[in-house]
Amino acid sequence: MDVESGPEAGDASRIDLARIDLTRPSAARVYDYYLGGFHNFPADRELAESTIAVRPTVRANARSGRNFLTRAVRHLVADRGVRQFLDLGSGIPTAGNVHEIAQAVDPSVRVVYVDIEPVAVSHGEMILAGNPNAACLLADLRDTERVLGSPAVRDLLDLSRPTALLLSLVLHFVPDEADPAGIVCSYRQALGPGSWLAISHGTHEFQPETALAATRLYGRTATPPRPRTRREVLDLLDGYAFAPPGLVLAEQWRPGRLRQVVEPERHPIWVGVAQAS
Repeated sequence: MDVESGPEAGDASRIDLARIDLTRPSAARVYDYYLGGFHNFPADRELAESTIAVRPTVRANARSGRNFLTRAVRHLVADRGVRQFLDLGSGIPTAGNVHEIAQAVDPSVRVVYVDIEPVAVSHGEMILAGNPNAACLLADLRDTERVLGSPAVRDLLDLSRPTALLLSLVLHFVPDEADPAGIVCSYRQALGPGSWLAISHGTHEFQPETALAATRLYGRTATPPRPRTRREVLDLLDGYAFAPPGLVLAEQWRPGRLRQVVEPERHPIWVGVAQAS
């Protein structure tokens, strides 16, 4: 996953979409397909359908992860008083974007989306046109200095104040050799006291054979996944203290009193909300 060169927030017209290799599937566009989006191409749909064939729950898994993000954002705004979000690996905007969820509670909430996928950023800029409290940045989340020093972040977020760092189904695309724990630590140290983290991370613990098959298929992309165990995910998050119910499966995180959780392991995604300690 190389660092993309390109414009920063506020100038999507300069993103040269013609330079994108559409014959190679993109994890972000495949995810968009799972969620019923339209910003994907034949190579993405082919990989998605191949993955569904070996792991039939993957589309429902994607929705489960997205639903957790919705609940987590609402919780952070309504119950924890967060008014700033840095969404890393935000992907292609779909219905129920972070800014829509958060600003429905408080229109003053500010959001910066960061992604390495030019299609995601280009479409995001179109959606955010006219919204002064949200922006998109084309960057690799691993390049913490570029992200944190970008005009998008500097102009929109006050990093001396509590900020929520969102890592929604993205950290499992960061390989061990890229030091994901160090990346998370860099962001944690840059954010103000009392900042929060919301994370969702794929695991292979409950469906190891199908997870391995899906991982092999994703080798066609520039960002093959690295599923991790619960212990491994916790090890990436040193310096954070999880709020109840802790790091749990997606369907187990604050599902609501009227919703019965059945077979949570069908959606093998570890999720949680934590505060920097």
